[in-house]
Amino acid sequence: MLGPVVNAITIVICSLLGCFIIKGIPERFEDLIKKCLGLATIYIGIRGSMVNQRPLLLIMSLVAGACIGELVDIDKWMNRLGLWAERKLYRNKVTETNVLSTDGETGQKSAKKSFAKGFVTASILFCSGSMAIVGSMESGLSGNHEMLYTKSILDGTISIVFSASMGIGVLFSAIPVLIYQGGIALLSMVVKDSLTPDIITEMSAVGNLLVAAIGINFVCLSEGKPIKVANLIPAIFIPWIYMALEPLIRNCLSF
Repeated sequence: MLGPVVNAITIVICSLLGCFIIKGIPERFEDLIKKCLGLATIYIGIRGSMVNQRPLLLIMSLVAGACIGELVDIDKWMNRLGLWAERKLYRNKVTETNVLSTDGETGQKSAKKSFAKGFVTASILFCSGSMAIVGSMESGLSGNHEMLYTKSILDGTISIVFSASMGIGVLFSAIPVLIYQGGIALLSMVVKDSLTPDIITEMSAVGNLLVAAIGINFVCLSEGKPIKVANLIPAIFIPWIYMALEPLIRNCLSF
């Protein structure tokens, strides 16, 4: 658990720096920095997804995961969680029309530093991708925290910029990061015999495509309707389920 804990603490510290020390970034710089980070995120996501060896499984995972996520509407529930935390923190009522979520902007200037937007966007970005999955698995399987230490540096840099522009909601993304990565690390210790390198590769590829989708939303937020990335999160786990059941499926088809 050391790797996930260090990652979460780094996000908290760097978010505080962004909120209270590096704050008040002029809007034109804020917009340009977001687009630069978006381009870098697209590159990282696409490069990471290229490790995929089974394109059809990747497509199937995205479609099935999107259907599950849209049915549950994870994006809505994550934003509601952000709103609840915002009300508890500021003790004032915030209407959902003022919320900036991963599915787009309302265009209301007063909502630019929405707690929910910072919480949801940062949570998805920090939890999706190969480093979160593989790093947590390495922590759980072998006690090697090097990848999560590297991820902590990247997340910390992003937290400074995001919290300066989107507010303290970014800080609270440390909670789902700790739960998600810590859960993967603990689960890896329990089911390590069923996690083959192929499963890890395919899960990482799907996760990296979600990271690329976040980057696309940052670069093209005002163009069309942005992707509800939160609703794609179940897609990360479809390869694990499918490849675990694949031998059984083949045996059934052979009859």
